[in-house]
Amino acid sequence: MGKSLISITNKKEDERTLTEDSETHSEDDKHDVSQFPYVEFTGRDSVTCPTCQGTGRIPRDQDNQLVALIPYSDQRLKPRRTTLYVCVSVFLCLLLSGLAIFFLFPRAIDVSYVGVKSVYVTYDKDQRKIYLNITNTLNITNNNYYPIQVANISAQVQFYNTVIGKCLVSNITTIIPLDLRQVCVG
Repeated sequence: MGKSLISITNKKEDERTLTEDSETHSEDDKHDVSQFPYVEFTGRDSVTCPTCQGTGRIPRDQDNQLVALIPYSDQRLKPRRTTLYVCVSVFLCLLLSGLAIFFLFPRAIDVSYVGVKSVYVTYDKDQRKIYLNITNTLNITNNNYYPIQVANISAQVQFYNTVIGKCLVSNITTIIPLDLRQVCVG
């Protein structure tokens, strides 16, 4: 019972201070809908608005500088499709990065031996040597999604473990994406 009497007397004192404050305002204030000061209720205590000092009004020189106060529970602060937009944008980023990795990741260049194209044999009697000029055909396959350039092709001929001939072809050949090119080495 003591608590209820204390709370009643506090309410009467608060009403007196509210009516005394409202009487001191100018005539412009009489046209307001509410004469109660703006306070923010945080649960236990109330905090007076730092901008309007509890009057519910802002000075005229600050009316273009201040922003409206929107309650935290206002639906405008919680768009309905935010999670959908975030999920779609994350999915699109993952898709684009996956496609970029798929198309730009380097793949192997396949070089395969096709066969001998021609053989030219000469014999030098003075030095007692045989010269073999063998032209081979190679298939070079580009498995990438971008063009490549073949700058140098080197080949060597072995007889068991002994290297008996070497060849270096220094031509620049461009192979377009996902294509096959035949090159003669000899």
